[in-house]
Amino acid sequence: MQAQAVSRPHAAPVGTWQLIGTIQANFTADHDTIYVKGPFDNFRRIKFKVTNAPVNIDRMVVTYENGVPDKIDVRSNIPQGGESRQIDLAGVGQRRIRRIDFWYNTKVNLKGKANVTIVAMK
Repeated sequence: MQAQAVSRPHAAPVGTWQLIGTIQANFTADHDTIYVKGPFDNFRRIKFKVTNAPVNIDRMVVTYENGVPDKIDVRSNIPQGGESRQIDLAGVGQRRIRRIDFWYNTKVNLKGKANVTIVAMK
């Protein structure tokens, strides 16, 4: 099962983290997608923030406006309240994100489901 979300990021100054979207990690799902609608900005870094429960992010594919996918191994166990490392996006210039697919696993937890928030920096 795959969850999907649509994001419309707001403009932000260069060098600041910008909200891309948030997904609630489902115990039965292992793959989620965030579709990014315009306006499209050129981003150079991305990271995950996790609340409510821990989650293990295995990998992600960032697909740019020109259709080129950027396959990234994340392999990060992110604790509740934690965040991943900053992940540099490939290439220079036009890195306009259209879609982010990410694969994860989570365990049934008394604290509930993990909320995974993706932020990006210009």
